[in-house]
Amino acid sequence: MATAPSIAAEPQQVSIQVKTATVEALAPYGIVLGYDPSVAPMPIDFYDGAAKVRRVADFKSQGDIEMPIVTVQRRALHVRWMERHFKHTQAFISLGSKPFIGVFAPANDKEVPDLDKIEAFLFDGTAGFMMHIGTWHDFPFVLLDDTNLLVILTKAATDGLVRDNVIQDEAIGEDLDKKDLLARLNVRISLVL
Repeated sequence: MATAPSIAAEPQQVSIQVKTATVEALAPYGIVLGYDPSVAPMPIDFYDGAAKVRRVADFKSQGDIEMPIVTVQRRALHVRWMERHFKHTQAFISLGSKPFIGVFAPANDKEVPDLDKIEAFLFDGTAGFMMHIGTWHDFPFVLLDDTNLLVILTKAATDGLVRDNVIQDEAIGEDLDKKDLLARLNVRISLVL
């Protein structure tokens, strides 16, 4: 008769260096939401040219959109959960130009993100970020308490996080797939500034 080990294996420790967020570095994960002079203004001529409209991103959604403001406090720079969405291009925008850290991994057809492809980026707060559909990510980490983030996402994604939908620290919903990397892969990911 086999017996279970009496001591659980120590989690694998993985450190990820936080990089500066740039348009080029973030291209595999989404689009930086900010002023881009390479995007020509649309031919809108109201207000005697005082307002120039540039379409810098194409938000996509297969459901009702909402824009909650999330007030975020600092937390340990450890990634335990990563999630993805299949029906929208979620966006994070800092209000008040406060910095935040985004953690991303490319979309894949697996149950969890590819650990060797996870990257972390420091946003200075002057631009937001809109992810491609299916991009794995953690909720942003902040460097200053009471950082307000405008989050653009489907109502179904938000509803998927409600306590009643969380089972063993994971959440699965109509537009949410949130996985516990510690429980599934026995890995502890730390971010290094």
